[in-house]
Amino acid sequence: MDVSTDVAELFHVAYPRLVVLLYATCGDQGDAEDAAQEAFTKALRHQRKFISLDNPEAWLRTVALNYLRNGWRHHDVVRRLRDKVPGPQDAFELGPDHVAIMAALAELDRPQREVVVLHYLVDLSVAEIAATLGIAQGTVKSRLSRSRSRLAPLLTAEEREDA
Repeated sequence: MDVSTDVAELFHVAYPRLVVLLYATCGDQGDAEDAAQEAFTKALRHQRKFISLDNPEAWLRTVALNYLRNGWRHHDVVRRLRDKVPGPQDAFELGPDHVAIMAALAELDRPQREVVVLHYLVDLSVAEIAATLGIAQGTVKSRLSRSRSRLAPLLTAEEREDA
């Protein structure tokens, strides 16, 4: 039996128990399921080491509970600092052009979308994008080029539909 099969079998046995424990702890089924999934995701990332543990289910419980605790700490910080953050800005309307741009951006893969947003919406240079993302400037240029090629027909089609 391979390691991923072992993790899958443990998932079917331990997941329901883990979600019940977490749900009882946090009182929110969605949060409980998220924490359980996070624990199993970490287990899958380190499969061989995970399966060799004496008590993998205990490890899953610890990871899931830590995930919940980290979320609670984050929410506590947000609550404490909320008063120091400026209030909401005036509401703004998204016009049809904005909706079309967002729909077109959704068609790009994440790396392409990142460089397009940083370049055209945040107005960063190729060098600044490369430094921000930790990639070569040539990579930024090629992603921008491929993105323009993919976006052009999408945005042109939207403009034709609006006319």
